[in-house]
Amino acid sequence: MKFSAPACAVLGLILLPAMPALLCAQGKGTSSITPVAAAADSGFGPLNPAPPADLTPEQIITKFAARESDFDEARHDYGFRQNVRVQELDDSNKVSGEYQQTTDISFTREGKRVETVVFAPANSLSKLIMSQQDMDDIEHRLPFVLTTADLPDYDITYLGRQKVDEVDTYVFQAGPKVMLKGRRYFQGKVWVDQQDYQIVLIDGRSVPDDVRKGHEDLSPPFTTYYEQVDGDYWFPTYTKGEGILNFSAGNGYLGDSVHIRQIVTYSDYKRYRSRSRVTYDGKEVQKAPDSQPKKP
Repeated sequence: MKFSAPACAVLGLILLPAMPALLCAQGKGTSSITPVAAAADSGFGPLNPAPPADLTPEQIITKFAARESDFDEARHDYGFRQNVRVQELDDSNKVSGEYQQTTDISFTREGKRVETVVFAPANSLSKLIMSQQDMDDIEHRLPFVLTTADLPDYDITYLGRQKVDEVDTYVFQAGPKVMLKGRRYFQGKVWVDQQDYQIVLIDGRSVPDDVRKGHEDLSPPFTTYYEQVDGDYWFPTYTKGEGILNFSAGNGYLGDSVHIRQIVTYSDYKRYRSRSRVTYDGKEVQKAPDSQPKKP
């Protein structure tokens, strides 16, 4: 796919048509992001900063990271429908351009993600074009999972306990210890269910953005909500991101600001494969092969 303005080129990336797009403004440069949407106050009880009663924060982090590791493996046994909507908003907060794509997601036996586009109306975005960074964020960071393997990459700080709707949660601040070149991370707050030790809500940003003039690529802050599926794991079901991207002058182009809204829904979770283990005296002695998906 060709860029209509060379100032937006992101070196070394292959851009694909009909994929979620955020954030390289045509002929602009980026300087900052002004947040517009954050986690809603409705349904949030007061934050109690007192330490947990029975476990240390470090023990809670270890428990929920282990549980997230189990979930990260189990979610590859589920198919679901993902709908991405990216909107440009005018000064009156009305939609002036929109990108939408609905995709059915599944995974191969080897864990490879398979995407089947089922709905993709004409793209009417006029200022923003899609980047590989946006596709990666939608796949990996908007539905954030913090596994045991991820823990060495993050600084995690216990903030307290809070009731969100009817769910009692532990609240943590999470962010990368060091940002390695070529990698993106989640940075923000994480709410963990006190009984299931799984993430039920996140609010933050994907970092770092590319702010080099002529190569800029930005994304807005976002909130993702999770719901319990099959009475076991908490799956992401709704993400909303919104912000004003402030593009600075550069490479002969005038600066500008673009108000963007991004909404992603994840629905119709269906388990199409199961895993089984044979154990003896608490140890696995044989692993049965995955069952085949049922044919309609």
